[in-house]
Amino acid sequence: MARGHGHGHGHGHRHSDSALETSARGMRALWISFGVLLVTAAAQAVIVALSGSVALLGDTLHNVADALTAVPLAIAFALGRRAATRRFTYGLGRAEDLAGLVVVVLIALSACAAGYQAVSRIIEPRAVEHLALVAVAGAIGFLGNELVARYRIRVGREIGSGALVADGLHARTDGLTSLVVVLAAGGTWAGIPYADPVVGLGMTVLIVLVLRAAAREVFGRLLDGVDPELVDRAELTLADTPGVRGVTAVRLRWVGHRLFAESTIVADADSTLLAAHTVAVEAEHRLRHSLRHLAEVTIHIDPAPHPDPDHPAHDHHAALAHHLR
Repeated sequence: MARGHGHGHGHGHRHSDSALETSARGMRALWISFGVLLVTAAAQAVIVALSGSVALLGDTLHNVADALTAVPLAIAFALGRRAATRRFTYGLGRAEDLAGLVVVVLIALSACAAGYQAVSRIIEPRAVEHLALVAVAGAIGFLGNELVARYRIRVGREIGSGALVADGLHARTDGLTSLVVVLAAGGTWAGIPYADPVVGLGMTVLIVLVLRAAAREVFGRLLDGVDPELVDRAELTLADTPGVRGVTAVRLRWVGHRLFAESTIVADADSTLLAAHTVAVEAEHRLRHSLRHLAEVTIHIDPAPHPDPDHPAHDHHAALAHHLR
């Protein structure tokens, strides 16, 4: 299949405006959630100082790390708003995916810190005081993180940002681990030995599970992974376009929160250039209605091969065969 002389309509101004708008929404979501998490972590830090709870300390550290993930993501959104250049012909939207790596590193560091503190308290036990306050702090952590999670996930899905959605899921899991702090306070109050550091270790395990999920999301985007359902939808949409006799290739990739598509379709061999162009325009038009967040589309049209395998027009790419081997 040839990969040149394709057809694409960028409609640059309209999509540039859309990219600016979605980036602005992403930035707003980041800074609002950043503020909420900092207030949550500050309230918990006061209670950590009073109670000496390692489970609560681990939860507080995780909330601080979660808040700090807004910084690299905000930088990435700002870079993604820059126009494409002759050096970066796709723009700098990939910075958003790279920022996801920073998010993964921050989650890993919070897991290490929480695990270290829990083990330290097992080796050198320390009494946990103000158990009621510890339980209240756990509830505060849950509410703050759940509010942030819902906001980030909703905005992330609306603008197509996998990094923002993953960060929202991270916040939601943080909220659930905050509830574990309440269990630690209850276990200590009931006189269960090492309840606080053991629960702290359990929370470390939960953070590691979050790390695994976040890493899959981030590395999937970096490796151009997409939901197979999107590919299926694109193939069906193109195949249903009048004048399209076949769909031989569909490729999708995310660049930040913008989706790029490339496809090869088959049209009648005797079509005029104008007729083939009309088919390509209609195929792109339908694809844009079918796939949300689609920024750029490139469609290559192959003429249908001659039914006689010995006919010179049976393989229109014979001259390229040694390149495509």
